[in-house]
Amino acid sequence: MAVVGLSFFVVAFSFLVTIHSRPAGIHLRNMDSFIQAVQQVEDSNPGLSPLALVRALRRTAGHDDMMTIHFLGSSYNLSDDEVLKTAILNASSFSFFDKAIHHIVTNQGEERGVVLAPDGTTVALAPLLLGIESGLMAKSERTPAVGIFPLTLGRTLGLSFLSLQDFPAPSRLGPNGCWDNVESPKVFKLSRPPTLATDAVISGGMDGAILGTDISNLPASEQPQPLSEILRGFYRFNLSEEQGLDAVTSHISPRRREISRSILEPLDLYNQVMETLTLVWRLEKTEWFAQDTGVGKAVKDGLQAFVHKYWDCPQIIPRCQWGAEDLRGTPIPLSLPLQFLYVHHTYQPSSPCVTFPSCSRNMRSMQRFHQDDRGWNDIGYSFVVGSDGYIYEGSGWTIRGTHTRGRNSLGYGVSIIGNYTATLPSRHAMDLLRHHLTRCAVDGGKLAANFTIQGHRQVVNYTTCPGEAFFSEIRNWEQFRD
Repeated sequence: MAVVGLSFFVVAFSFLVTIHSRPAGIHLRNMDSFIQAVQQVEDSNPGLSPLALVRALRRTAGHDDMMTIHFLGSSYNLSDDEVLKTAILNASSFSFFDKAIHHIVTNQGEERGVVLAPDGTTVALAPLLLGIESGLMAKSERTPAVGIFPLTLGRTLGLSFLSLQDFPAPSRLGPNGCWDNVESPKVFKLSRPPTLATDAVISGGMDGAILGTDISNLPASEQPQPLSEILRGFYRFNLSEEQGLDAVTSHISPRRREISRSILEPLDLYNQVMETLTLVWRLEKTEWFAQDTGVGKAVKDGLQAFVHKYWDCPQIIPRCQWGAEDLRGTPIPLSLPLQFLYVHHTYQPSSPCVTFPSCSRNMRSMQRFHQDDRGWNDIGYSFVVGSDGYIYEGSGWTIRGTHTRGRNSLGYGVSIIGNYTATLPSRHAMDLLRHHLTRCAVDGGKLAANFTIQGHRQVVNYTTCPGEAFFSEIRNWEQFRD
């Protein structure tokens, strides 16, 4: 089994990711820069269809592998008119798009072909664009978009599960990483050796599946928007402090986990991944891989890990991404699982944060106050919930925080940014804490199954935290105890 797994790893990795150390370009690697470049191409070529443009981008990145051609056709199979229109990919823009889209991981752990989205998450462009192209082609030809799942997630998940089947299932996914500078991102370094399914590849695949499905489901009378507008609508949006994501019904990036789950979970993922692998083996003439008796179990275990990590758990913005300073002193490990979860509000900052930059500033401000003014080792909270759709890592799952005097070793301290004396947090922010973070913690062995939720004020007699309105709310939560 080990020999088969190692052989498959080599084949699978060469299929999707080339590891080398070519110098990176100097352009900013964020979604805004990519959208701007796409729009410049569109503005220079009025009437250029989004399908023709996304095919030209696929050709630029060299993504004409057998499976992509099977579903989408060759990117070189264009009419003379389309060839003329896509000639706009001149030497300068070719270099930009090639570096932006072509996904690789270098020997030094730098992941390329990924961009920083405005919401603070990192997205691989290749699976995103393949999903969009699948939807555009289905819309154009009025046919079912059968290639969306295989091209965005199915192939990557299946090959990653099998290539690392001798490792624990959670180790076959990820990792995440951090940018050198979120203001001017150029280098994205992974936190550990990569799998085929890095967090950025998974996020890009989810986004591609969502947007491709949305496009393929457009009414017959409605034409797709230009590619730049498709991307801008998903990644660029405004949230109100009062309602956050509660007022949003459209599909936007902070909701990728819940939306992708609603689209993909009914498909029977196990059979979808197995069918995708069978197609890969047939196209690559490697059907002998199907004789491996461990294939079914590897896929089943891998999908359980995928569902837990990317659907049950909320997306957590790591410390390095929000600009945390190092912990001062010696970290004290927690003894897991913990029995309690203590709910806080920050009070100051008093307003909800609804963007990645504002939530990150709040995190840095609180850490400075806790370290410099109060003399603590680090930001006190284990986790902090923003109203932007994300949770921010504080002391985290395994290190003791400084959040609830006398109880720091017994439970996690989780705070929602804002003052909730008279008003409630957004429903979405409360659900991230009440349902998603707690489920993630229980299933991951961090919280006991019979854990207890308490407000900060219940165990510390000198505070009204988490605010009168919010405390009245959590008294109705299932795990709350007086």
